[in-house]
Amino acid sequence: MSTDNLQEPTLPKSYEPKEIEQRWRKHWEDNKSFTPDLDSDAPSYSIVIPPPNVTGSLHIGHALNLTLQDILCRHARQKGKKVLWVPGTDHAGIATQNVVERQLAKDGKTRHDLGRDAFIEKVWEWRKEYGGRILEQVRFMGASVAWSHERFTLDEGLSKAVRQVFVKLYEDGLIYKGNYIINWCNRCHTALADDEVEHTPRKTKLWHLRYPLADGSGSVVIATTRPETMFGDSAVCVHPDDERYQALIGKMLKLPLTDRLIPIIADTYVEREFGTGALKVTPSHDHNDWNLGKKYNLEFIQVIDDNGIMNNKAGSFAGLSKEEARKQVVVALAEQGFLEKEEDYENSVGLCYRCQSVIEPHVSMQWFVATKSLAERARAAVPAQTQIFPESWAKTYYNWLDNIRDWCISRQIWWGHRIPAWTCADCGLLTVATEAPERCACGSTRLIQESDVLDTWFSSALWPFSTLGWPEKTKELAQFYPTSVLVTAFDILFFWVARMMMMGLHFMDQVPFHHVYIHALVRDADGKKMSKSTGNVIDPLVVIDKYGTDSLRFTLAAFAAMGRDIRLSEERIEGYRHFVNKIWNAARFALMNMPAKGEKMPKLELDKVQGLHHQWILHRLEELKISVDEAIAEYRFNEAAQSLYRFIWTEFCDWYLELVKPEFFSEKAEDKQVAQAVLSTVLAETMILLHPFMPFVSSEIYKVLPNTPNDADLCKELYPTARPNCLNATKAQQMNLIQEIIVAVRTIRAELNISPALKLDVTIRPLDNETATLINENAKVICTLARLENLNVDQKLELAPSTAKANASSVVEGNEVIVSLQGAVNFEAELARIDKEMGKLNKEIESLAKKLANESFLEKAPAEVVAKDKERLSGLVDNKTKLESLKQKFETALK
Repeated sequence: MSTDNLQEPTLPKSYEPKEIEQRWRKHWEDNKSFTPDLDSDAPSYSIVIPPPNVTGSLHIGHALNLTLQDILCRHARQKGKKVLWVPGTDHAGIATQNVVERQLAKDGKTRHDLGRDAFIEKVWEWRKEYGGRILEQVRFMGASVAWSHERFTLDEGLSKAVRQVFVKLYEDGLIYKGNYIINWCNRCHTALADDEVEHTPRKTKLWHLRYPLADGSGSVVIATTRPETMFGDSAVCVHPDDERYQALIGKMLKLPLTDRLIPIIADTYVEREFGTGALKVTPSHDHNDWNLGKKYNLEFIQVIDDNGIMNNKAGSFAGLSKEEARKQVVVALAEQGFLEKEEDYENSVGLCYRCQSVIEPHVSMQWFVATKSLAERARAAVPAQTQIFPESWAKTYYNWLDNIRDWCISRQIWWGHRIPAWTCADCGLLTVATEAPERCACGSTRLIQESDVLDTWFSSALWPFSTLGWPEKTKELAQFYPTSVLVTAFDILFFWVARMMMMGLHFMDQVPFHHVYIHALVRDADGKKMSKSTGNVIDPLVVIDKYGTDSLRFTLAAFAAMGRDIRLSEERIEGYRHFVNKIWNAARFALMNMPAKGEKMPKLELDKVQGLHHQWILHRLEELKISVDEAIAEYRFNEAAQSLYRFIWTEFCDWYLELVKPEFFSEKAEDKQVAQAVLSTVLAETMILLHPFMPFVSSEIYKVLPNTPNDADLCKELYPTARPNCLNATKAQQMNLIQEIIVAVRTIRAELNISPALKLDVTIRPLDNETATLINENAKVICTLARLENLNVDQKLELAPSTAKANASSVVEGNEVIVSLQGAVNFEAELARIDKEMGKLNKEIESLAKKLANESFLEKAPAEVVAKDKERLSGLVDNKTKLESLKQKFETALK
């Protein structure tokens, strides 16, 4: 293993993440540290990265997703598994084509000016120059992917897989071509699948239009949000049980602004409560109306073309955009007396997920995947073969599959997998093949390939097995399929997860992954969704530059509670940067008190080590190993991170390092050696446990520890072996009592404003003889950490009333801790200070209470502002109560 780019085993005074992260990233990649040994007999563990769009840049959702996957992969390696984490990017058909088309537009050109081949060549040039940016940003996150296995959805291997899948589905009767109503984007000029349409509430109008009966006996009023499509109406539909219209069923209506007659039909699909209970049926411009048209054999009239322009079926409104036509049609209806009324209405409008243009239902010749049988099998696989975490998302998964429609897979763009189908110009025969045929069955060589490309999600649906070399029988495919877990966001549960399930089961006869972990959304500190328009976006690259990658990763993991959105702020990331500094400084202190690198370290049987503080920290280390291991295995990332934080910051740094300090200056060589052995073991194993969360700082510390090899690379270390004999709940409980006694004295010192430098006299009245012995055995520790001059342990202590007045006490597990205040507190000065503080508090309480009593403020102020003010008032009142109690104690002492 190359160690040229690793620095000498010393730790500088401060942790500077940029240089250290760059060095470790280079080291891991140069040494192919994360490329698995395919000849190893170790159990396999695999993850395929949700391929980011080649046009994309790292956002906070990516950062969370990568962090969680990396924790799982690094932890799996520690558990002795052979891990393959496959990186790659998606060609993102519509998005990438839009980027290049915008570049051409600056020169006044379109893709049609270049022609298909030249345009595609231009896109490949763009991809070569800019398409790797997102992967460089993935590197910044410290992702332990196997770069040797990097894939792209348009590379040669995946293209071969896509063609083979298409042909097989076609031969199985699961792909067909037909005229059907689809979602059409006039801007991107392509079809979209149902789940590529984003439904957004928008304020619009609901127009009530009067359609006269052909016999002149009356009229029927319909309600619509799209009056411009009325020229495509084929019927008006009512509910068969609606008494208002039962006598009219079968009669004919005269369609306003035209000379056409349309029938009144009846179907239970109609909601009697919506609008007037009468529905205009426009089969070519509404998905539900399409079904009614087929059911009742209605006429299909398309009045809007694929550019969003009214065609000649719209009469005098032909040539207008659909938006302008709507305005003019409403005016004409009003002038001719057909407009009954209009009202404000909030409607759910479908938008293109790429360009946010309004989607138009459009009848077009397209390619489809028949999904019914595929969906049934994918549904049955959960949870029998694949578990979804959190389990609540399984209901959403089921609902989508239960209501799935055939998947429109053709896209009217040029960048992507061109559909492998050719039509003979002479006989019209359609040939579907993995390679371009030389001639038709009729002998003609005039074969014309389909101009459409496949939906981007079609190639992504094959990702778990195509990236492993399918359709070839590779070692990777044999060893790593099915993959272990898929980590993804909830918003592509339909786009991607369900489709991978369908394709994996159909082509591999196995589910593509055993587990699916759906991570939550990262929101801002107030719980609002992040967006550029609101200016509350946290750019991961910016905070990495400012605080380091480990700080961001640990923050995301610490708040990644299953099923709960993350509220993220820069302050929280900064807080965990302090945690990194704490770890660094603790390691520097440990190194200063241990043998230099290469020198002999004492070897001890740790389960036989004496000393309560050593036994306690070793016990807690064993508990930490168990809790972190179990939490990661169950995707409780936040619990694992919080266990590490609590152990490192509080137990190791704040307690153990303080407890062990005196032993480094002990005259007994044995005491020092035991302290060094325990400290080095705990620090080394803690770095291993921390590594999946903070790979950089843990690696940098681990390699300089005296008990690690000179070429130590933490990413290759196994999970620490369990020492069950070090688990000692009794010793841990005893240590907890000693800690609580120290905390009780510190709390009294802080509450009474006693100088930290002043040593106190403390008496403890223990609960029993056993506790008295324990306290006496650890008297030196208590005196050192609580800063005591004298410690008296007296089970039969009786205090004189005059002495009791000048004492402060606390009870710890039934043991009374009595702190002598004589000479430690200036009661007059403290009373004056308390009076001054209470004066300020009273003013704040009065002002805030008055504000919260103001009805106008309560009505107008946002709920979160009112809640914060109430919480603040409660805190002020609590502070006042504490000060009043303290004042009473001081006044009693002065009497």
